[in-house]
Amino acid sequence: MVQIQQTAPHFSAEAALPSGEIGTINLADYRGQYVVLFFYPLDFTFVCPTEIHAFADRIEEFRQRNSVVLGASVDSVHAHLAWLGMSRKEGGIAGTPYPLIADLDKQIARDYGVLLDKPAVALRAVFLIDREGIVRSMMVNDLSLGRSIDEVIRLLDALQYSEQSGNVCPANWQRGEPLMAATLEGVRDYARQYSPDA
Repeated sequence: MVQIQQTAPHFSAEAALPSGEIGTINLADYRGQYVVLFFYPLDFTFVCPTEIHAFADRIEEFRQRNSVVLGASVDSVHAHLAWLGMSRKEGGIAGTPYPLIADLDKQIARDYGVLLDKPAVALRAVFLIDREGIVRSMMVNDLSLGRSIDEVIRLLDALQYSEQSGNVCPANWQRGEPLMAATLEGVRDYARQYSPDA
């Protein structure tokens, strides 16, 4: 099962590509880039298209951060393609600019620890995988709870800034704010800047 600071479980799987074609997605092909891998329960459902659109609407922000977005569910690649053929107004996901992985045998969801027994679908999960293929963040929601794309981007920013600086990101940190040294003096400096009673 997946763990933080461990290598992300490898997969190679069919996917519906933005071109409308079927291709193969290999996780290893994305070494050198950050990977935002998200699972959603099923095609042709209700919360799922809102999340797929939310990632799609922010795709340039992910690309600017040297990251790729990969969606995955336990549906077949043909179900993905059928849903991609429907407009947003019809409840579809036409125009999705990133691959949707078909995890029909449920092995990827199982390897990432997000597969439910009943119903046999993936929970809403996001994994941030760094340029070396290491899992650096995972967020898992129940089926009825849509996720925040703002938080995914915030965590991606935090990961990148922490890597670049060697510092740590305090609670509610946002891009452009100072980071904190991982020392007692760093905590004191941060407290002096941001605490109301400083």
